[in-house]
Amino acid sequence: MNIALIGATGFVGQALLEELLTRGHQVRALQRDPAKLTARPGLEARAFDVLAGGNLAAQLQGVDAVVSAFNAGWTNPNLHDDFLRGSDIIATAAREAGVRLIVVGGAGSLFIGGQQVVDSPEFPADWKQGALAAREALNRLRADQSGLDWTFVSPAFHLEPGARTGVFRLGGESPVFDAQGQSRISTADMAVAIVNELETPQHRRGRFTLGY
Repeated sequence: MNIALIGATGFVGQALLEELLTRGHQVRALQRDPAKLTARPGLEARAFDVLAGGNLAAQLQGVDAVVSAFNAGWTNPNLHDDFLRGSDIIATAAREAGVRLIVVGGAGSLFIGGQQVVDSPEFPADWKQGALAAREALNRLRADQSGLDWTFVSPAFHLEPGARTGVFRLGGESPVFDAQGQSRISTADMAVAIVNELETPQHRRGRFTLGY
């Protein structure tokens, strides 16, 4: 498939780029600075800044889907608003271009005991604004009446660099815990799950999560 990837040099984006190319997909990486990407077969790097006001829908012409690993920057004082604005821009562009959208979201909107994790008093303050914005982005996708073909992916609580095993379990609205009671996944295995979803859709117009 031809896949547009936003955030290809980010924490999850790097793993996504590797997984997509390794599995033979063509990748159009939309980057503020495409020079940060090394030229590789199957990779087309284009200069594009989601928040700068360009025509993103035009950049999505000819692709089968767009995978958004967009991040407004954890140290950005306007993280919440910029994340939501960027998320809306990406969703609108996917709708206008008529392509599928997969969003790499957060784990804060997952439920434990009937409460979303981001609302618990133990939720880390440093992550809260980003998590609240990601939850609102998911709510807006769920409220969409246009027929946009979207999927929202929530990682495990502990998303970390690590090996690509290809062995994990999927969940829906609640975190997936391992035998030790931990919710963990590597960025490489999260990329595997997302590319699996691209190749064999199982969660259209819905959210899924994963863990070991």
